Amino acid sequence: MRYLLFALFCLLAGTAHAAPAKAYMSIVIDDLGQNSERDSRTLALPGPITLAIMPDTPHATDFARQAHKAGRTVILHMPMDPATGPYAWTPGTPVEELARRLDAALTKVPYAAGINNHMGSRMTAQPGPMAWLMGELQRRHLFFVDSRTSAATVAAAKAQEQGLAHVSRDVFLDDVRTTEAIATQLQQGIALARKQGSAVLIGHPYPQTLEVLAREIPRLRSQGIELIDIQQMIAHRSNQAMPGHGHNGRYTNR
Repeated sequence: MRYLLFALFCLLAGTAHAAPAKAYMSIVIDDLGQNSERDSRTLALPGPITLAIMPDTPHATDFARQAHKAGRTVILHMPMDPATGPYAWTPGTPVEELARRLDAALTKVPYAAGINNHMGSRMTAQPGPMAWLMGELQRRHLFFVDSRTSAATVAAAKAQEQGLAHVSRDVFLDDVRTTEAIATQLQQGIALARKQGSAVLIGHPYPQTLEVLAREIPRLRSQGIELIDIQQMIAHRSNQAMPGHGHNGRYTNR
């Protein structure tokens, strides 16, 4: 009898040890404001999804107000080179013009709690403008999410240098627009969150992405993943770089 009880204790202890530790995930959906039907489907996703709204879209202002009323975190999806348009930041643009475009974009997307870059592979590699932007966001009490559209980005590094609240993207969900590929990327995000304690995922309001997320988000908790708001993720990471972005908590690119 004692042996059976001991064996049962060992089995239960082993099961408890094997249970996954809690890991955190945040999901940002970019490119919103273009299509009312897709915006509404995104807003209907379960959990604290962060909504990144482009300023140069027909529904930007109305959707930002709708999302804020629904209790979701709204961020400005700021166009940066190679993006074009009246709000886009491009290398060589005077700071005064960058400031004017930022002001105009924030006016178009009310209730924005922070910003992330739309495209921006060239612009986020510019140390001077990125340092200025992080100082300006600090002054405005806004945070920054580095979409990491380029390995040469210095945006998060400049945010870290100035103590600006920020995070960096870990996984893109939908570079390949099939439900199978998107589900695979989500599993990659889950695995990464388990490995390093957290993961930030970015996707787009494609029908395939929304289908996968609507199906899989309710299953995250059973996989040891807690979906949290991007501002909670910023607090959790405490402005530290993840291993894929730098060393010993510091970003590699500066």
